[in-house]
Amino acid sequence: MNVAEQMVSEIVTIIDLEYPLAEVESLKVKLSYVVSKYQVSSVTLETCQNDIKEKSELFLSAKRLEGLSELTLAGYKLELNIFAKMVELRVVDVTTNHIRSFLGSFKHLKMSSISKKLSVLKSFFGWLTSEEFIQRDPTKKIKPPKKEKRLPKALSIEELEMLREACKTVRQRAFVEVLYATGCRLSEVHDMDRKDINVQSLGCNVIGNGNKEREVYFSFKAMFHVRKYLLSRDDDEEALMVTERRPYRRLSQRGIQREIGIIAKNAGIEKKVSPHTLRHTFATLTLNNGADISTVQALLGHENPATTMIYASVSEYRKREQHKKYLVQ
Repeated sequence: MNVAEQMVSEIVTIIDLEYPLAEVESLKVKLSYVVSKYQVSSVTLETCQNDIKEKSELFLSAKRLEGLSELTLAGYKLELNIFAKMVELRVVDVTTNHIRSFLGSFKHLKMSSISKKLSVLKSFFGWLTSEEFIQRDPTKKIKPPKKEKRLPKALSIEELEMLREACKTVRQRAFVEVLYATGCRLSEVHDMDRKDINVQSLGCNVIGNGNKEREVYFSFKAMFHVRKYLLSRDDDEEALMVTERRPYRRLSQRGIQREIGIIAKNAGIEKKVSPHTLRHTFATLTLNNGADISTVQALLGHENPATTMIYASVSEYRKREQHKKYLVQ
């Protein structure tokens, strides 16, 4: 008995109790005629199972070999696990409509978060297509949502000074100065070690996005407070930023965020201040002071010049405001 005949027999068996025997035979003949016009194949239960999680592990392994950071890979894994849980299909069965429905189910999220989810799925299904796990990329027809135009929330010069004055320990002051002077990302500062700092050149090599290395720089003020902080320590921990109490260990990214939040609260600054705020402040104030945008791009570790241009637009905005305020008419 071939697959088509077996399928017909199983269908007939299911409805056998509802029809007299003579009608069943007639129905069987009619079904056989209909099925003969199609190519029918059987699948096992295992074949029908959701394999998104399995394929995502292969994808993450490939991206790790390409040099993506562990932080980026962790973000990819989280998003793909959510997708696998909500879309219980094989990757070959996922359609554009499935992905649209998935993204549309997050009504409470901002467009930037939806865009992030789509970006991960585009990378995943693009890889599946290039590796020939699937024939067509179901994300290809989906356009990213329009990004919300939000200006970076940089501190003013006055607010930066308020933050400095609010530091109650040499440790806190060192944290503020390092984050501002280098313009580093939180992950880059978190990974800094004492041995990485070159006191002579006032420089430090960091590993940024895409596992790319670049040199960042300390100001004289920042180096003064970093050295003062290091001299106050009596531990052997290699990390630049460590916990306040024993046993001393590398301070977590969340710990650095919390410390900056405490300083901002002590300073009486009402807006939210984070390590990324100090990165914004570095870029904005440096550009406002006349720095070349390509230089700032390199210092920030931006691959795309358009990302740095956000800060330039802030600078132009402030120039226009100053022009309106001080022009004698």
